[in-house]
Amino acid sequence: MQRAFDFTVFIGRFQPLHSGHLHVIRSGLEQADKLILLIGSAWQARNARNPWTHQEREQMVRACLTSEENSRLLCLPLMDAPYNDEVWVRNVQATVAGLATAHYTTPHRAMKTALIGHRKDATGFYLNLFPQWSSLSVDNLENISATPLRERFFSDEPATLLPQLRDSGVLPPEVVAWLTDFASTNPGYQQVRDELAFVRKYQSAWESAPYEPTFVTVDGAVVQSGHILLVERRANPGKGLWALPGGFVDPGERLLDACLRELREETRLKVPAPVLKGSIRQQRVYDDPYRSARGRTITHGFYFELAPQAELPRVKGGDDARTARWVPLAELDPQTMFEDHYFIIQDLIGAA
Repeated sequence: MQRAFDFTVFIGRFQPLHSGHLHVIRSGLEQADKLILLIGSAWQARNARNPWTHQEREQMVRACLTSEENSRLLCLPLMDAPYNDEVWVRNVQATVAGLATAHYTTPHRAMKTALIGHRKDATGFYLNLFPQWSSLSVDNLENISATPLRERFFSDEPATLLPQLRDSGVLPPEVVAWLTDFASTNPGYQQVRDELAFVRKYQSAWESAPYEPTFVTVDGAVVQSGHILLVERRANPGKGLWALPGGFVDPGERLLDACLRELREETRLKVPAPVLKGSIRQQRVYDDPYRSARGRTITHGFYFELAPQAELPRVKGGDDARTARWVPLAELDPQTMFEDHYFIIQDLIGAA
């Protein structure tokens, strides 16, 4: 069968996969020999916005397809780059180029590739970022959105909710079966459910406010001898995850003073304040609207580069931190890190 394209490319988060996503996937398979599915927000810690790993989301997709369709589906994880669009675009280009080169079978003619997605959907902005490829727009099936589905799944009773979503056509039956199993067997379900409950209770404090507040926080990236100082979070959100030492700015407090205070409170770092101030190599603002589940939170990141020493300063967890430790930069794992702190570290150190 001769199809219009050799490859279609669909980029999405699929948290969870719903019937609108599946409609685009099947359209992509109909119009190309192979569909490249790039699963976004990959390699992140499980949380209320990203509750499923990229492997789990691929399982949802493949469960909905026939053997023939699965043989033409190529899935790869795509990591976010919230503070560097160019890096994200380059990663997409490199991933697609690698897959296409490996799977293209007619080198005697030019390869035909197209991006596919919902152009009218705000998440379809990427359709304009790759002018070297054709662009295919698919109608958003019944305007289904994953966000309310995800929140209901971790709030309501799955045994009651999921059959309703299946019968209404919002979720494919195969996804309903997969989610039913996830809720009953995977401890990640209760973890995310508890975190979402905490966030909602936290947000209830400003229910009577005329508008949602914007929080201001600080985070300190302290690096010495190829190691960065991290803390393990004591409580939700992100309980047990590793984070930069930091926190909310007190009334009447300057940003740098707040950062130095949080460093002392959470790590017991005994480097004198004048030395820390003299070690600042970079400071930046991080304002991704989705960076914190607690609400709109803008953080100011400070990068401190201490003089190399054979022995790292002693640290100890305190305040909101269960523990504090120096981590080799090469061992940073985004799947164990809180919110966007992995990306903040990459941006601060890379910009210095």
